[in-house]
Amino acid sequence: MKLDSKDKLILEELQKNAEQQISELAAKVNLSTTPCWRRIQRLKEEGVITRQVALLDPHKIRVGVTVFVSVRTRHHSQDWFETFRATIDAIPEVVEFYRMSGDIDYLLRVVVPDIAAYDAVYKRLIRSDELSDVSSSFALEEIKFTTALPLDYAD
Repeated sequence: MKLDSKDKLILEELQKNAEQQISELAAKVNLSTTPCWRRIQRLKEEGVITRQVALLDPHKIRVGVTVFVSVRTRHHSQDWFETFRATIDAIPEVVEFYRMSGDIDYLLRVVVPDIAAYDAVYKRLIRSDELSDVSSSFALEEIKFTTALPLDYAD
């Protein structure tokens, strides 16, 4: 899908605040309401906008501790991976899960209230899967966090 400058402006504004009124958004991107609404619908239909969510303050819901967990395994079969994925899917504290290149096979981002809660997650993680190494790093300070994607590369 080809994105023009208006599409990019709309996406930039929606990434800041997806709840704003269509008339407010249209004014910000210098369009009338109906064409702006149509563009948003097209962006949704084409899969550029995949969903709209509420972002929560992790401290107010007691999950202010972020842990990055690197996992290594000797197993690389599809069956093993499906079992591992099911284990990860069953742990709600794991909010991101990546397969990596390099020395680490998988990287997880885990959010918990404290170290004891992470220890319980860790025990669930290692219980059902044959992992050769699990290494945890606790984030001491969040310096930058955004859900907004850069739009300079979009065509």
